[in-house]
Amino acid sequence: MSGCVLAIDQGTTSSRAMAFDEDLNVAAKSQAEFPQHFPRSGWVEHDPEDIWSTTVETAREAISKADSDAKDIAAIGITNQRETTLLWDRETGKPVDRAIVWQDRRTADLCERLKAEGHERAVAARSGLLLDPYFSATKLAWLLDNVDGARRAAEEGKLAFGTVDTFLLWRLTGGEVHATDATNASRTMLYNIMEHRWDEDLLKLFRVPRAVLPEVRDCGADFGHTDAGLFGVPVPIAGIAGDQQAATIGQACFEPGMMKSTYGTGCFAVLVTGDKAVRSDNRLLTTIAYQFDGKPVYALEGSIFIAGAAVQWLRDGLGLIEDAARAGPLADEANAHHEVYLVPAFAGLGAPYWDSEARGAMFGLTRATGPAEFARAALESVCFQTRDLLEAMRRDGAKAGNTVLRVDGGMAVSDWTMQRLADILGATVDRPVVHETTALGAAYVAGMQAGLYPGPEEFAGRWALERRFEPEMQAEERERKYAGWQDAVRRTLSANGVEDRQ
Repeated sequence: MSGCVLAIDQGTTSSRAMAFDEDLNVAAKSQAEFPQHFPRSGWVEHDPEDIWSTTVETAREAISKADSDAKDIAAIGITNQRETTLLWDRETGKPVDRAIVWQDRRTADLCERLKAEGHERAVAARSGLLLDPYFSATKLAWLLDNVDGARRAAEEGKLAFGTVDTFLLWRLTGGEVHATDATNASRTMLYNIMEHRWDEDLLKLFRVPRAVLPEVRDCGADFGHTDAGLFGVPVPIAGIAGDQQAATIGQACFEPGMMKSTYGTGCFAVLVTGDKAVRSDNRLLTTIAYQFDGKPVYALEGSIFIAGAAVQWLRDGLGLIEDAARAGPLADEANAHHEVYLVPAFAGLGAPYWDSEARGAMFGLTRATGPAEFARAALESVCFQTRDLLEAMRRDGAKAGNTVLRVDGGMAVSDWTMQRLADILGATVDRPVVHETTALGAAYVAGMQAGLYPGPEEFAGRWALERRFEPEMQAEERERKYAGWQDAVRRTLSANGVEDRQ
């Protein structure tokens, strides 16, 4: 096979590699899980060597399964879990500590202090982001302050910072390239998304030395070549995008008003706003959706911390289901007249509330509540949270009035969940033929840069619908159920001493 593209998709719980042929069909794929580390309550870490070894392992296996070798690879594209923060020695390439994962909440106190000092408005104006432990800046500051000798070494130019894409790029190129793309840079809380540069005021606020920062490039760019020892020959690396931006590309959301939502561990809804950066008054994030030829395209994003993780809770925490596929059929057995609400704030609440201290709660329990009602409440919580995001986007004046939501991710395969999503939103939900939209987006960017794949307009014409879900719930029932959800969220926030921010 000639002219294939290898997509490296490095995620929160596993690393994957997928080979795509000249027609963007999946030729082969490989996946390997790796351990998560939870050293303290609210702390989430990865061993960078696990990230690296599983990435190389899956890449080699995907190439082999494609009945190919490295000389047939036109380009490599990288997509990655965003915000996860690494710091390593420039000379040895060895990380100074474990990676701090995007879910980690250890810097909540620092964020609250900076808010109290009045910095959030300036941070949002420059980075498009809110002061929250979710983003990379405070994670990097923590590493610099808490790893012995790290700050001095960083100031002397001996250390390199990066999100996962940057770390992989460094390792893949044998330490030759220290770079990232605009989408990942836009998630660090150190990058000025309007002026397209690392922001000196933000670096000063978070006490980050400029010497540790990577170069920022377009999503499609020359990111160097892999070290020949990895795959036998040097392979060009031509594309990088954070996972949610890669999924936005894979869903062919190239016009303002187009929206996708990915349902993995969390849920990430992205509404493309075009060359205009829409500033949110409703605690959404302004971010870069993608950048080609030096021209950023912006988006509004809403991040939900718990989506598929709620199904994992049903399976692993409560033992109510044996596998995730059982959640939808079980939910369908729930008593239609018995309303139970789960507010899945297992690690705080994301957009539009941003309460890092909130914890999960259930409302409406009676003696009649059983496994089916728990399953329905867990799945509906994802639908309600998505509506929270859509309503916030509408209030921000974004073009979301008649939006068709394109969905992907593990939960999107559940017909019950997607139908309930359409019902709760009162909007059309489209599920594509290709579910692997994140890897597809990374492959497309790299292949387009390499000249193998067509431009965005032709690529968008290839997007194919697998199933469309139209709202079936009566408007009165929809609003009644959503009002019940809003009440449950208010009670949850009140229990934590936080006012409703929606």
